[in-house]
Amino acid sequence: MLNRPDRRNALSHSMIDTLVGVLVSAASDDGLRAVHVSGAASDFCAGVDWVGTNSGGQRPRTGDLVRRIPHTAHRVIELVHTLHLPVVCTVRGWAAGMGCNLALAADFTVAASDAVFWEPFLDRGFTPDSGSTWLLPRLVGMARAKNILLLGEKVDGATAAQWGLIHRSVDDADLDSTVTALLDRLASGPTVAIGLAKQAVHYSQYATLSQAMTQELFNLELSCRADDFKEGLAAFRERRNPDFTGR
Repeated sequence: MLNRPDRRNALSHSMIDTLVGVLVSAASDDGLRAVHVSGAASDFCAGVDWVGTNSGGQRPRTGDLVRRIPHTAHRVIELVHTLHLPVVCTVRGWAAGMGCNLALAADFTVAASDAVFWEPFLDRGFTPDSGSTWLLPRLVGMARAKNILLLGEKVDGATAAQWGLIHRSVDDADLDSTVTALLDRLASGPTVAIGLAKQAVHYSQYATLSQAMTQELFNLELSCRADDFKEGLAAFRERRNPDFTGR
């Protein structure tokens, strides 16, 4: 949980470092079946706290952003995108800047219908980052991506779901139960196969058909060696629901 409600859960340096550490640990934790990211109180995340992180009065040295951000904010997006676990975001209120891109990078984002997705970079006088120029065109196409990035168009949760920007939009009263049901479903699934399927889907976005099918074969070889593959076949033969253990 992003827990800084007095700043709409805007991310400080220490919060980003902690989030990177949590995601790195999750990548190697065989006991985990899914990752859930949410925001405390009434907002998801208002992005990086640029005011708080630049209030020291001393101008950063030249190249500071290029040197530091690949290992902090950008690392968060990369980890969410490549983690071999399903990542689910619950979005209420504002998802702005990096908060928006964190939600877009997740495998499944469920938002309240009145949530607001916003890329305010150009409104603040600087260029987009944290994966927005890569994620948005792939999710909603170039025209809508330019509206969101260049014109600063805000998108509510219902529209985001309609456009395919996120997984689903529901009334706020139904949000928690909807996400819980989704997490339960993912956490009871064949975790190894889910992770490999996620990797293959992402790989295919910049591969040829032949390359994508070759990658599928390697992933198929691996998933067929998992215990859950044997359980899936047994459940099919016995006409029952499988009891996957994630191994």
